[in-house]
Amino acid sequence: MLRNNPVYVIHFYLFIYKKNNAMNKIILPLLLVLITATGFAQTEKNPYPRTITVTGSSEMEIVPDEIYVQVDLREYEKKGQDKVSIDRIKSDFLKNIRALGIPDSLVSIASYEGDNGNPWLRKKKKKEELMASITYQLKLKSSQQLDDVVAILDDNATQNFAIIRTSHSRMEEFRKQLKIRAVKAAKEKAGYLAEAIGEHVGVAVTINEPGESFIPYYNVRSNVMLKENAAADDVQSNVDFRKIKLKFEVSVVFALQ
Repeated sequence: MLRNNPVYVIHFYLFIYKKNNAMNKIILPLLLVLITATGFAQTEKNPYPRTITVTGSSEMEIVPDEIYVQVDLREYEKKGQDKVSIDRIKSDFLKNIRALGIPDSLVSIASYEGDNGNPWLRKKKKKEELMASITYQLKLKSSQQLDDVVAILDDNATQNFAIIRTSHSRMEEFRKQLKIRAVKAAKEKAGYLAEAIGEHVGVAVTINEPGESFIPYYNVRSNVMLKENAAADDVQSNVDFRKIKLKFEVSVVFALQ
């Protein structure tokens, strides 16, 4: 319609400006803003009127060298014998871990449960013995080291042995490599798609990162039964971690020439 034409609107405000001097101070600044905006709208052009949008992806599989495991230890007693205290269990566990060459810096306490001097618990102990427990988290570097840890565990004190996560010490470096490969793959794809219709790919207009996937795989039984079966089954020693799968996808918009 004519009323939507910027030129018509400008003439309309000029007419009001001449007829109504009382509104001059308000209309004149608005008129200047409108004229400026209209000028920009008429002169601004899309520098990339023709584009192609493609998605590039890259993936790799890596063997983890950071294996985080959790070990639950608890006091126990055998028939006709005194209870084995949590202090002794802790001492034996840490001594055996150090003997494997695992430093204290890679061992941490995840949780610790006991009476801690609570009078109510001491009173309850007279009727029903409460067993203190502690949970350690270890950072290991290989499945062989994992087997070594399982071998030194106290079968009576160990309540559970679980792998909680895996990673790699060069993870950030691998992510960077994948992103670069994904962008290059996107450019290659844009090239042959454009060539199919007689076009050529120009500069990259935008590069977006939709996301990445991180899929850790491992294949180790997460309990102390691994230790009991290892001697009877030599095949168990060949069980190793499956590789961690990393995948990255990127969306790129290229100009067409």
